[in-house]
Amino acid sequence: MIKVLHISAECYPAAKTGGLGDVVGSLPKYMTQAGVLSAAIIPKYSLKWINGREWTTVYGGAVRSDWRTIGFTVQQETGNSLGFPFFVVDIPGLYDRPGIYNDPNGAPYGDEVERYLVFQQAVLQWVISFQENERPQILHCHDHHTGLIPFLVKHSPDFRSLAKTPTVFTIHNGQYQGAFSWRNHHLLPFYDAGARGLLDWRDTVNPMATAVRCAWAVTTVSNSYLYELHENSMGLEGLFRSEWHKEYGIINGIDAQVWDPATDAAIQHRLEMKTIADESQPVTKGKGKKAAPVATRQVPDIPEFKRRNKAALCEWFNLPMDAPMISFIGRMVGEKGSDLLPDAYKNYIHSGGYASFLVLGTGESWTQNKFREMAYHYPGRIAAVIDYNEALAHQIYAGSDFLIMPSRVEPCGLNQMYAMRYGTIPIVRSVGGLKDTVPDIAEPDGSGRGFRFDRFDLDDLGYAIHRAASMWHNEPNIVHLLRERIMSIDFSWENTVERYFQVYRKIGGNRVNPIDSIKSE
Repeated sequence: MIKVLHISAECYPAAKTGGLGDVVGSLPKYMTQAGVLSAAIIPKYSLKWINGREWTTVYGGAVRSDWRTIGFTVQQETGNSLGFPFFVVDIPGLYDRPGIYNDPNGAPYGDEVERYLVFQQAVLQWVISFQENERPQILHCHDHHTGLIPFLVKHSPDFRSLAKTPTVFTIHNGQYQGAFSWRNHHLLPFYDAGARGLLDWRDTVNPMATAVRCAWAVTTVSNSYLYELHENSMGLEGLFRSEWHKEYGIINGIDAQVWDPATDAAIQHRLEMKTIADESQPVTKGKGKKAAPVATRQVPDIPEFKRRNKAALCEWFNLPMDAPMISFIGRMVGEKGSDLLPDAYKNYIHSGGYASFLVLGTGESWTQNKFREMAYHYPGRIAAVIDYNEALAHQIYAGSDFLIMPSRVEPCGLNQMYAMRYGTIPIVRSVGGLKDTVPDIAEPDGSGRGFRFDRFDLDDLGYAIHRAASMWHNEPNIVHLLRERIMSIDFSWENTVERYFQVYRKIGGNRVNPIDSIKSE
């Protein structure tokens, strides 16, 4: 029996644009491995991974949308290749398109409101079709695309049979709230007239605000980001403060099986072990001879791993080996702070600094073109790949010396965790999950993992780049020790899922217990 159903717009590797997809692709797997059978369900987009899989139809139904009746089917992936039951909702005409949120030209789909309203109702219809004692015990909703589900199970007569099912709403990015005009009211399912106020926020229907009001628990993907939402959340600050009693900050994990430098097939040179003398063991003392270790041990050969993977990048992009390589991977959009990087890189080079800069990502055309221009004008110092390339991203994590994340907003951030897993030192702004996962190297307690800066401006960012490059040039032993430290950190999901189980149990999901599940299944 499925105990937790994760409902989302994305799930890696089926559909992903960012961290939401990564999380929903990992969390059910690790919950299932912990003994709590968890599943995920997303819309059925016309995407390569989805089109290349076999699907078994498990349910069929129809949703009213204004004057139309829209048919749908729920389909399960045949073979269970993700390590957990994975479902899609096939809604012909609404989701069978070559994009998640945008068309191939980058333009957002104009019927987004109807698409997600139909998707959420279809999921709830399917859940209701289960035998009552076989239904999921937790409905875990992710971001605004599923934000009306906690409202509908309480206040829509069509779905009220689920009213006693606890709902959890996780905010991956509070900047996107899904608000739409009341002119779309005709697309909503029937609901109690007295509950209209729960939908309204400043004369719009705001799914995120509704979910915060109606969900049994609200989580964010880092503790610092939770407090940031109390101070700046696009107008929802007062709401987050008033609902503080049911809010939890839980830092994301990463899939340590996918992100493993010792087995990663996407990188040129995997992390290998080397034999060294074990100085901690007793030594034998021969007459007139120096004491010699009697034992050896295996340790990761981090310097060779980094050198060989960096050499591959330098060969591909014509960058120097004798300069620190500082890379950016991600979406080139305002919240990621990528627009600050071109001037920061130019200032560093013109001031006489010696480093190379590698960029991978897509996003705003202005930023993309600026990086292309800089790669043309600074050959051998700056290289840019304007593309989404998962395999190249793995290689950049493995071969770079530093990863830079100058984010304006970063609810959790996964890239800094991937980077540390591969021995790449993060340079980050002190926001959200970056603040929680990357203590500055100057911390007096010795917990430092990278370089942090506070203000979103060229001076602060430039000084952080200078500090990192100076350490690389002048203190190679510290670089090596820092790499050893960050590669030993356990960011895996196993350390995170228990936090979610604790939340589930607090809100009444008493049967969502790993030990009980293992015994009873």
